[in-house]
Amino acid sequence: GQEQPPPDRFGAKEATDLTWKNILDAYSCTECGRCTAACPANITGKALSPRKIMMDTRDRISEIGELRDQNGSEEIHDGKTLLGDYVTTEELNACTTCNACVEACPVNINPLDIILKLRRYNVMEAANTPSNWNDMFNNIETNATPWAYPQEDRLN
Repeated sequence: GQEQPPPDRFGAKEATDLTWKNILDAYSCTECGRCTAACPANITGKALSPRKIMMDTRDRISEIGELRDQNGSEEIHDGKTLLGDYVTTEELNACTTCNACVEACPVNINPLDIILKLRRYNVMEAANTPSNWNDMFNNIETNATPWAYPQEDRLN
């Protein structure tokens, strides 16, 4: 097959960077809150609410649609983005990627995919990570593992 062109950016900063499936999921959400009730980060009092992420995504997509209708153009320049104005870095970094939100959803919606795309942009493009993650990133770069010792020393 043909080689895919490189992506314009890693992850997603704006709702328009998400896939059609992510957007369909946001509109399909029944707002039951089971994802948030199952979320260990939310249970422990952290800022993350997978339900809120879905609602914020839906709200931003609706806002973009209204702006496109008003302007008669695909271009939108309202100074807002999904990441930053709707979803905070604190929310994204609270996610443990445990998949509890996906497992709890009665309509098979995947809020984790949106969370990971937003966080991927934050890490890969904006270099916006908590300082306590830096040691892990350095270890992955030097040892190919998140720990401070190489893979061959793991069993010692």
